[in-house]
Amino acid sequence: MRSSVMPIPLAGLMLALALLGQEYVLRRYGAGAAFAHAALRVGVMTLGVASLALIVLPPRRLAYLLGFLVCAGLIGWALWLQYGLGLEPCPLCMFQRVAVIAVGLVFLMAFIHNPGARGAAGYATLTVLFAGIGAALAARQVWLQALPKDQVPSCGMGISYMLETLPLADVLAKVIQGSGECAEKGWEFWGLAIPGWTFVFFVTMAIAAVALVRRD
Repeated sequence: MRSSVMPIPLAGLMLALALLGQEYVLRRYGAGAAFAHAALRVGVMTLGVASLALIVLPPRRLAYLLGFLVCAGLIGWALWLQYGLGLEPCPLCMFQRVAVIAVGLVFLMAFIHNPGARGAAGYATLTVLFAGIGAALAARQVWLQALPKDQVPSCGMGISYMLETLPLADVLAKVIQGSGECAEKGWEFWGLAIPGWTFVFFVTMAIAAVALVRRD
């Protein structure tokens, strides 16, 4: 009745709490709080995916390789959405891609290095840093997508134009602020748009990296 990482009763309790939280939000806010609904949906999916990742977490070096392959697959999927389906990424999306690449490179270095517990702690710190930045950007975009249409910011300059004409600090400020194109969903799966899924990914990768510190 116990997995190698998480006791099954604890996983059941977390699921029950998530469902109770969903019921509370629906009763408390009804249909008028789009961001509350979106945040709850993202949170429940993050809980489920992260719990599954912990339950099936392989030995350390293999997990690093799988983490790198997941990151590579996500970038490939993003490029297919862009060039295959014609979904142009917004500035927030581009910065989230950079965070995915950074996490993937950390996993690749960890796989090549094959560290012990102390080295794994260092790689976990880097993963949490890059994944945390990516999760914050994704959460910002989830919030923008939940805004009423009359509150959505106007469309801004493209990321290439901003990098060519503005100082880096101004580019970062404008990207974090968001623009109208960042509020467009464009693609959804199981009720989550792209930033919702990238948030799930970033949090799961950070939790898995921390768990690998004690995984032989």
